[in-house]
Amino acid sequence: MPGNRLVADIAVIGGGVGGCAAALAALEAGRTVVLTEATAWIGGQLTAQLVPPDEHGWIERFGRTAAYQRFREGVRAHYRAHYPLTAAARAHPRLNPGNGWVSPLCHEPRVALAVLESLLAPHRRSGRLRVLTGHVPAGAATAGDLVTEVTVTDLRTGAAAAIAAPYFLDATELGDLLELAGVEHVTGQESRAQTGEPSAPAAARPDNVQAFSWCFAFDHLDGENHVGPEPRDYAFWRRYHAPLNPPWPAPWLSWAGMNPRTLQPVRYRFAPHAERPADMAGLWSYRRILDRDLFEPGAFPSDIVAVNWPVIDYLPGSLLDPSPARRREAAAGARQLSLSVLHWLRTEAPRPDGGAGWPGLRLRADVAGSADGLALAPYIREARRIRAEFTVREQDLSAALRPHDRLAERYPDSVGVGSYRIDLHPTTGGDNYLDVASLPFRIPLGALLPVRVENLLPAAKNLGTTHITNGCLRLHPVEWNIGESAGALAAFCLEGGCRPRTVRGDPDQLRRFQAALERRGVELAWPEDLDPAEGDPHAHVRRP
Repeated sequence: MPGNRLVADIAVIGGGVGGCAAALAALEAGRTVVLTEATAWIGGQLTAQLVPPDEHGWIERFGRTAAYQRFREGVRAHYRAHYPLTAAARAHPRLNPGNGWVSPLCHEPRVALAVLESLLAPHRRSGRLRVLTGHVPAGAATAGDLVTEVTVTDLRTGAAAAIAAPYFLDATELGDLLELAGVEHVTGQESRAQTGEPSAPAAARPDNVQAFSWCFAFDHLDGENHVGPEPRDYAFWRRYHAPLNPPWPAPWLSWAGMNPRTLQPVRYRFAPHAERPADMAGLWSYRRILDRDLFEPGAFPSDIVAVNWPVIDYLPGSLLDPSPARRREAAAGARQLSLSVLHWLRTEAPRPDGGAGWPGLRLRADVAGSADGLALAPYIREARRIRAEFTVREQDLSAALRPHDRLAERYPDSVGVGSYRIDLHPTTGGDNYLDVASLPFRIPLGALLPVRVENLLPAAKNLGTTHITNGCLRLHPVEWNIGESAGALAAFCLEGGCRPRTVRGDPDQLRRFQAALERRGVELAWPEDLDPAEGDPHAHVRRP
């Protein structure tokens, strides 16, 4: 690092799930890497955003990369090594520390951070990896179809540093580097005429994106009172009715919701320490990240729950708004919504016993890693997306549109696999849930290739999808696979002196690259005899 200029083989801008996976793949291929991250924690959804992994029902056996499984087993090993688990929990091969029903691996963000740091530690000690936390991309220099340098700013000091590299990977949560480097990209909804997707609207709406959420974690101490002052915007949220079509069935601050698949009203339940894991309407056990019953008696006074519920989806604004002032307003508004939800839970939320509120709900700032108890960063569902050589469309994945298939389109240029329903949350433009059954899919290399720029690759949710197919390519194991394959591709191109576009266009190079991925443990295809019932994201839940 001469002065304020860093040089590496590969610069990974954004240290979330995809960014960590990209850096690890490049480093294990022998390359030097600079990894930047806006928050104090690498790990994105898994850590700073406080969201346990959303996974398909086969995840314990296949349908993920070997590196992602190393991470998953690292989480379990951390709990076995450092936590006072009961003998039964310690011996369980599929330990779920939070016993939450949303995921077979609900865990605390600091544990995920510890595992990710351990995976990268040898490369940091060797000097081949430089990690810059608290840094955001501020500018990019280009020469023709190449990105030559990216400038990052230290959020703590305001100091700037320039990063030069033959390859840049955009793993930011919103696809920020695409805009800074002038990479052709899209936002929001495409029209049905543009994509041919049955679920697309008649007219494109680039400003209409899925809501983002500002998560938080709490526990419950019966008999204690943790009620604080009324949040600034509490009166607004107390009377807020979401402007959605079809209409939301009740005021936003309520136990009312909608079934994403049927759009029929549902009523959520909330009962601290009294919900069974099979209670798939119970919000206490939904994203619980520590189940005290799995640990020695007295080890923890309460379960710990991560709140990423529909009621904290923020609809009045977007973090992709062209106006910086409106983006700041949206971020502040989402934080106020989350604080208002917490206040409502403590003071006014209807209880099963006929009372109101749980004043013993204690915000866990230590779990979130922040001063105020909210997550270090918002949970982002939708980013800018590259205009790609190939764009994944609903027709490729939808079970209804492929009634005779067990699998989605079998892309010959596959660089990984994934499986999840097309799951779109309500949008800033007034659309309610869109939930479409999808088939287990492959990730095409063409979706990682910008239409023009040669040395920048997407490494997160910013690949070539539509607004609709983003709904199943945005989850944790898929983002990891995207990042891992992007990092491996950059390293492969440096080794062979070629460009990513030629790898896809040359059958021999494509075969060599896919073979390199397979040696890493990246699965390129699904078994042909899958049992569809096992693919349910909640197949692990113990039902009554």
